[in-house]
Amino acid sequence: MLDQDILEQVKGIFTSLKTTYTLRAVLGASRLEAADMQAFLTDFTSTSDHLKLETVEGDADSLEFSILKDGADTGITFRGIPNGHEFTSLLLAVLNADGQGKNLPDEAIVRRIAAIAGQAKLQTYVSLTCTNCPDVVQALNVMALLNPAISHEMIDGALFQEEVSAKGIQGVPAVFLNGEPFHSGRGTLGELLDKLEEKMGTSETGNEQPIERTYDVVVLGGGPAGSAAAIYSARKGLKVAVVAERIGGQVMDTTGIENLISVSQTTGTKLADDLRNHIGSYPVDIFENRKIEHADLRDAVKRVCVRGGETFLAPAVIVATGAGWRRLNVDGEAQYIGHGVHFCPHCDGPFYKGRPVAVVGGGNSGMEAAIDLAGICSKVTVLEFADTLRADTVLLEKAAQMPNIEIFKSSQTTQVLGDGTKVSGIRVKDRTTDKERDIALDGIFVQIGLAANSAPFADELDLTPQKEIIIDAHCRTSISGVYAAGDVSSVPYKQIVIAMGEGAKAALSAFEDRLHGVI
Repeated sequence: MLDQDILEQVKGIFTSLKTTYTLRAVLGASRLEAADMQAFLTDFTSTSDHLKLETVEGDADSLEFSILKDGADTGITFRGIPNGHEFTSLLLAVLNADGQGKNLPDEAIVRRIAAIAGQAKLQTYVSLTCTNCPDVVQALNVMALLNPAISHEMIDGALFQEEVSAKGIQGVPAVFLNGEPFHSGRGTLGELLDKLEEKMGTSETGNEQPIERTYDVVVLGGGPAGSAAAIYSARKGLKVAVVAERIGGQVMDTTGIENLISVSQTTGTKLADDLRNHIGSYPVDIFENRKIEHADLRDAVKRVCVRGGETFLAPAVIVATGAGWRRLNVDGEAQYIGHGVHFCPHCDGPFYKGRPVAVVGGGNSGMEAAIDLAGICSKVTVLEFADTLRADTVLLEKAAQMPNIEIFKSSQTTQVLGDGTKVSGIRVKDRTTDKERDIALDGIFVQIGLAANSAPFADELDLTPQKEIIIDAHCRTSISGVYAAGDVSSVPYKQIVIAMGEGAKAALSAFEDRLHGVI
């Protein structure tokens, strides 16, 4: 079942296993895939003497295996054969259980996971071709390992179509908590942990001891601007921390990048990895999966507080928290997110093969989405609010050549329509005539730009009407010792290359102020 080259690689990965792991499989007699799973697990467990396979009887429709550590349940189950992108999830599940995985969180995140209250049964429906599903699966597997009250199942939706239909799932990853919808689409460990804390609550003893960390410079955000700021600050010999939800930031949501000067072509994932590696070549402390709750910036020593009882202190703070996807904020949108309303055409577009969809937004991201979806969907309707299209000419020319793309300008989305379970259409008003019409379709992809992530600083820093942090030509804000860079700031043109330059500029300004005794 597994290629010999892959088996040899896995053997090398598992040479350092310290504990015995049993893969307990339940293979139903009626499942045609049972023999394939048996072969897959036999091959997989053959890669180490610390791996065992145990087959037990179960329901005729069962097709799953769970991971036991020295005979004790880890809380991790795979329903389906974790091939494709999910093969890494299986490898990491074993390595993390052994304490050797590279994506194990630091002690502050471990403490938060352990403090989750109540029993949490998590299920994630995936597609083996989905590139975002493994991040969610791996994050929830980590939670299961660190809190015995949490369990997690990865479910291959293609093998359990009746469940997918019954739950009205139209996009992956789709996460359910104790049988109820919990999360849809891409997600990091930090985002999922935030949502789980809000839903389940935390124990009183979990976060009783606050953690304070002191630095010369604290950089908030791990995208291009934050990464550049951290690198430039570290090169000055300063003690630097990066506090971020994820390294890469919004770059992670970008598929192709062809305008980063001197790099003719790359991907968002590759660039994020490159940013992490570059930061890692300096003595910079990275604190990922952090959500900023509030900041006290007016004193000489700034205090930034994140969820879970951590506080970061420094005389210089560089805000590079970037921006997030804007929503339509119309009736029906929130109800059908993950059930027909999506923000990532690359993740969820394949669910709409041969079906009609709409893309809301006529900028670069909207036209890129339309072009991608046109190769999959029967028809793509592009709806642009303005009376002109803002996308680059090359994209407009390419879209014009595709017969199944139809573009409407001066079109305002007023409502997402659905049958209570999934999207059935979209209501649009013609801004030139004020007439409304309904367009029947199956999916809506929202691509209307970004909103600055400035909320934690709104009470302290001066903001533009668009909620961007106002900066001068040196990236200084309205408070001494506080700097802003990239998409969260008022700098014009939200581009990766500009954000990198602004991050460097903010770091140099902070160092200059330090030399002159300003901070």
